[in-house]
Amino acid sequence: MKKHRIATYLFWILLAEGVGGAAGWLTRDSVGIYTERIVQPPLSPPAWVFPVVWGLLYALMGISAARIALAPGARDRSRSLWIFGLQLAMNFFWSILFFNFQQFGLALLWLGALWGVILWMIGSFREIEKTAAFLQLPYLAWVTFAAYLNLGVWLLN
Repeated sequence: MKKHRIATYLFWILLAEGVGGAAGWLTRDSVGIYTERIVQPPLSPPAWVFPVVWGLLYALMGISAARIALAPGARDRSRSLWIFGLQLAMNFFWSILFFNFQQFGLALLWLGALWGVILWMIGSFREIEKTAAFLQLPYLAWVTFAAYLNLGVWLLN
């Protein structure tokens, strides 16, 4: 039974980290161009902060999803994990829109939709397991900050 729990946690953490890693790999060249050429708003952190924060956030996302997957007798578990998958996909495509295509206005709209889906996910997770919902709050806070940065980039460029 314990091996099953560990495997479940590993699956969800590796899934989240894998999606983040794929987005990072696909945007690696564009991120360099962004850092060198794009005017950034005040409070923009140094470039090294982003992979560190995202790495932690993806781990928290995976832990949270694993807690939902393992919740005993949880109703609506499939719906909650579907919402998790939706927000993960939206997160992935935001990076492509913002960095590769430099569609800053569209990326901001996309980020607003992602923010709403994250809230939806938190509410859905809360119905099943409050700790899983709580673990998503840093992600929501970071995406809120990312929206400020995205807006600033859009306005300044």
